[in-house]
Amino acid sequence: MEAVVGLLLMMCGVSHGVETYCNGRQNGTQCYEALGRTVDIQLMNHSLEIPRYTLSRNSVNVLLDVKNNTVIRNVAEHRSLFIPTNATFRINNLNRNDSDNYTLQTFDSNGRSLGVWTLQLFIQAPVSSVLLVSECLSQGEMRVSCSSEGGDSPQYSWTLDGRTLTDAELLSGNNKTNNITLKQHVSGHLVCSVRNNVSDVSKEQWIATCEADFLPLIGGVVSALLILLVVGVALVCVQRKKQKNKSTKKAEKEDQEVMYADVRVMQQQGKPVDEGGEEVLYGQVKFS
Repeated sequence: MEAVVGLLLMMCGVSHGVETYCNGRQNGTQCYEALGRTVDIQLMNHSLEIPRYTLSRNSVNVLLDVKNNTVIRNVAEHRSLFIPTNATFRINNLNRNDSDNYTLQTFDSNGRSLGVWTLQLFIQAPVSSVLLVSECLSQGEMRVSCSSEGGDSPQYSWTLDGRTLTDAELLSGNNKTNNITLKQHVSGHLVCSVRNNVSDVSKEQWIATCEADFLPLIGGVVSALLILLVVGVALVCVQRKKQKNKSTKKAEKEDQEVMYADVRVMQQQGKPVDEGGEEVLYGQVKFS
C-alpha cells in the first residue's frame, strides 16, 4: 500500500515538473531545486542490506529514521514521503528553509555506525521573465540592457546571430553582464539569456544600426525648426502690421485737427467801414 501511495505521489510530482534527483550516497553532493518544486534524495542503493539509517539536518536534527526498511520517524511527513522500493526520501513544496546541509548515517543491527555521507541542498527562486531595452548613443553606439524578474543569483550571457559576442563588437564591458554597449554598425539577431541553477530564460530582439534609427529623429528636428521659423515670421508680420496701423491712425488724427486763419481788423482809406469806423477783412478758414 505504501508503495502504491508513493507511486501516486510520484505521478503528481511529475505533473508539476521533473523532480531533482540527489544521490545521498555520494559524499559532498550539491543539489539545486526551485521554490515550490520537489526533490528526491536517494538514501540507499540496496536498502535491505542496511538494517538502519537516518537522515539529519546539520548532523543534529533527525528528519527521517528507517529501520528494516520501515519508517520509524518522519518529522516532515506533512510534505514528505519515504519510498521503500528504492529507499528514496521525497520532499515536496520546497521553501528557502529547506536549503541546508543533510547528513546520511548508516548503522548495523547493533546500532554501531557504519558510515556517514553529507550533501548540500540549495533552494532558489527561478527566473520568471526577461526584458530587453536598447537605446542609441551620440556616436552611433547602442546600449542594451537585459533585466529579469525573480531569480536568485542570475547569470547573463549574450549571443548575436547564434554566436557569442566578440570584443570587436563590444564597446565596453563583457558579455557576462546584464548591460552591454555595441559598437557602430553592429546589427543582427541579439539574444540575452538569464539562468541560474534551477531555471534558464532568454529574450531575443532584432538590432538595427543606430544610423538608421537617427533618420526619424533628424526629420523631427528639421520639422520642429521649420515650425519655429514659420511662427517667428508670422509674429514679425503681426508686429509690423500693428505698428503700421498705429502710425496711420496717428496721421488721420492730426489731419482732422482744425486750422484757424489769422483775422486782423485794419483801417484803410477808400474802403467801406462799419459803423464803428473800422474796415473788416475776412479770411478763409480751411478744414481738411
